[in-house]
Amino acid sequence: MRIGDSKLVASEKERYELFNITNDPSEKTNLADKEHKRLKAIQTALQKIRTSDNDSVSNEWVTRGVEFEPRSVRYPVKKILALDCPRTLMNRLLFFAITIALIVISAQPQTAVSADRPNILYIMSDDHAAHAISAYGSRLATVAPTPNIDRLAKEGALFTNAFCTNSICSPSRACVLTGQYDHVNGSFDLSGRVNPGKQMLAIQMKQAGYHTAMVGKWHLKAEPADFDYYCVLPGQGKYHNPTFRVRGDKPWGKNTIHFDNTHVTDAITDITMDWLKDGWDKDKPFFLMHHYKAPHDYFDNAARYEPYLRDVDIPEPTTLWKRGKHFGSIATRGTNDELIPHIGTSIGSRNPRRSYLRDLPNMYPAEFPKDYDPANHSDEENTRLAYNAYLKKFLRCVKGIDDNLGRLFKHLEDAGQLDNTVIIYTGDQGFMLGEHDYQDKRWMYDESLRMPFLVRYPKTIKAGQKFDTIVENVDYGPTMLEFAGAKIPKSVQGRSFKSLLETGKEAKDWKQEAYYRYWMHMAHHDNPAHIGIRTKTHKLIYYYGCNYDGGYRTPPGWELYDLVNDPAETRNIFHDPKHSDLVADLKQRLADTRSRVGDDGSHYPECEKVIQEFWDYDEADQKKAREISHEYLKRRLDELKAGKSNVRTHLGK
Repeated sequence: MRIGDSKLVASEKERYELFNITNDPSEKTNLADKEHKRLKAIQTALQKIRTSDNDSVSNEWVTRGVEFEPRSVRYPVKKILALDCPRTLMNRLLFFAITIALIVISAQPQTAVSADRPNILYIMSDDHAAHAISAYGSRLATVAPTPNIDRLAKEGALFTNAFCTNSICSPSRACVLTGQYDHVNGSFDLSGRVNPGKQMLAIQMKQAGYHTAMVGKWHLKAEPADFDYYCVLPGQGKYHNPTFRVRGDKPWGKNTIHFDNTHVTDAITDITMDWLKDGWDKDKPFFLMHHYKAPHDYFDNAARYEPYLRDVDIPEPTTLWKRGKHFGSIATRGTNDELIPHIGTSIGSRNPRRSYLRDLPNMYPAEFPKDYDPANHSDEENTRLAYNAYLKKFLRCVKGIDDNLGRLFKHLEDAGQLDNTVIIYTGDQGFMLGEHDYQDKRWMYDESLRMPFLVRYPKTIKAGQKFDTIVENVDYGPTMLEFAGAKIPKSVQGRSFKSLLETGKEAKDWKQEAYYRYWMHMAHHDNPAHIGIRTKTHKLIYYYGCNYDGGYRTPPGWELYDLVNDPAETRNIFHDPKHSDLVADLKQRLADTRSRVGDDGSHYPECEKVIQEFWDYDEADQKKAREISHEYLKRRLDELKAGKSNVRTHLGK
């Protein structure tokens, strides 16, 4: 028989199976051993029918769609399926009594919210770098404050060493959702997906009794079907008048809703607040992934923010202008700096293939002088104009996020749920905001590698904490699961840091290296493929310079930065003989970390051959690297001459 969300199957041998057909439509999880009260009540009702003296009462329960809206219970029972009974007076009375009993049973919550089972709200923006959040105290803190995000740090904890394992959208999201590194979850690049049945966080939260929802930017191609509710953007989605995919009768991707005259940040917040008001089953704690599209480029803010920062000169990073001779390596500069124009897309005119100076004047003419022509300005003036246009549009999008979070936090406060909710704010990775004259992410430099991570839960997390413990995005999932009291599957590679948040003490056996690997060689923003580790004090980067097939070669090279004495990463000390012991130690730690996380190179063996070929980086290796630099320069110049500005670089030879 079916009662609301529940379906009871009783066999002749008095074995019972109880399913929640809303959360478990495939009827895979038998709740009979967990929902003792509900099962006992239904068994009692069933026994009364079976022992009735009327032979025409059937042991089989059949559907007959009777609708009830009982006002005396906490939530409406949308559908109760009645018995097929003979119409004798006695059996009518029995039928009526049992139906009333079933209404009462169905009104009982399956999983009550308890004091030690908080709601979990995971908020993630796209490309929101930590140094664009004022709580992190960067050069932008005074000109573009983020008071609502800062509140989480003031009333909770902030992490300075939270890192992504692959600084690009889909792979980072897959790491959070699965708790696995990308070479395990299979989401190596922007083609990455996490199929239904593999969406670990949603599955485990649901099994723990949480009502699960995913709202906003999904960007993992497959349907987020393991969530109870979803309303997600298709791919990148649109900044204005966005369309969202929802669950429905049509195939995945065909069921949509549309918002006219609405900015996407406002729409995502509205959808979440509507779900919290009317969609959330308040007899369960919620697990909600609330993902903003902003401030992903290109940065279309809501019109109301156009005056914001209009007359402000945005502070510039020193490295926008100064590329010291010790920064980078042959991998990022080429032999005798011959590849500086071609490695990394630029703010100013450095990169002839792609730059903000080339793109933004046509997209956002209001950010440039009237009748703007770069030929009438110096290189410095052009770079400064492009930089200010870039940052102002970016920060206006951030302002929209912060204001909307103020709305969301107020709703939780008014509903009495703010202090009963673990609130996490992060970005899917960092973002270069002009540092080293680079745009976008993908790099292992800190501005791209670092994720903001702020968390508030006053019941167990002391206010005002700041941690330098190294955490990675694969650790976020198990941390949330532990807060929920949910099971952490053996498939998860990350580790919960809940105890750190609650005790303030880093575990003695906690990892001391973050692992990084960017696979999508030279795609979109001219970033060579690389691997590396980041410790609290140093960073080792190995640009192996090839794609999945070992092709489209750029010169391999190594970089080592002392993050204590050179936090802006301006001086590569890899080749300094004084640091030879440090180099050897960190290379061994990189090899050990690869082994620990299971990146053995078997996924793309031709690529791994190149990694091993230049691992020692002796004189012969360096000579070959110089030759590859010359060869790549010729290849790139030939592409530009032929007008090929979007070559497929991450596959093939």
